[in-house]
Amino acid sequence: MLKLYGAEICSDCREAKRLLEQQAIEYQYIDITASTKNLKEFLAMRDSLPLYDSVRAEGRIGIPTFVWDDGTVSLDTGWLKHEFRCADC
Repeated sequence: MLKLYGAEICSDCREAKRLLEQQAIEYQYIDITASTKNLKEFLAMRDSLPLYDSVRAEGRIGIPTFVWDDGTVSLDTGWLKHEFRCADC
């Protein structure tokens, strides 16, 4: 199942959730501000992947983050905004 890492205080995350729900795409939402466990899980991923190099350099958090079943990690929300339905969701 698709995982979405985010935080309720993040407007981009709220929009990603809204679009996922609007398109009936199943996902697991992991609020990184809900618990220390969730935050540590997200930071371990963020701090180990080159995908986040520019995010960290700019002092950003890196949410919303999508993690696909195959382990692919993406910060791109464009596929949602164009109402693209992924075959694996």
